[in-house]
Amino acid sequence: MSLADLSGEILTYIITYGSVALGVTVLLAALGVPFPSTLFVLASGAFVQQGVLDLPSTLAVALLFVVTGDSLSYGMGRLLRRVIQRRFGRLESWRNAEAYFQQRGGIAIYLTRCLLTPIAVPTNWIAGSSGYRPLRFIGYAAAGELTWLLAYGGLGYLFGSQWEVVSAFVSDFSGLLVGLVMVGGGVYWWLRREK
Repeated sequence: MSLADLSGEILTYIITYGSVALGVTVLLAALGVPFPSTLFVLASGAFVQQGVLDLPSTLAVALLFVVTGDSLSYGMGRLLRRVIQRRFGRLESWRNAEAYFQQRGGIAIYLTRCLLTPIAVPTNWIAGSSGYRPLRFIGYAAAGELTWLLAYGGLGYLFGSQWEVVSAFVSDFSGLLVGLVMVGGGVYWWLRREK
């Protein structure tokens, strides 16, 4: 079964079973299952506009499920903390990265929920394995996920039947943005190293 076929099946489940099907899908994506979850959020926004889904329940269920998925993914990193510390804990670069994440991790958590979504799961693992406080993580994750649901669901709602075109654009833009951030980070690291 191709990804397009699977996506079609999931969209059918969302139409048939409503917000719970969307919730399960975004929960699985938050755990690392490679679903195009932004596509499903855009489509759900269009389904709300068409009266197929109810806005308050869809938003509440999707937010609850995706934050639960993020928390479980964070927990995976937390469980592996000792293994990771044994492997990397003596490295100065790892300790510096952990300290930096403790100071600025909130913005990384928030942005990987709503803008840099392809790197959300690794960010969850890093947050968990670095000892980032659970309630802070959940707060930033919930804020970012709410922004993601409102922004992309809102686009689906606004564009209605054209949500597939918007989804293709968003997917391309998100990949480009992640690539630019990675190149920028690499250049920044290289420049600091040269000093």
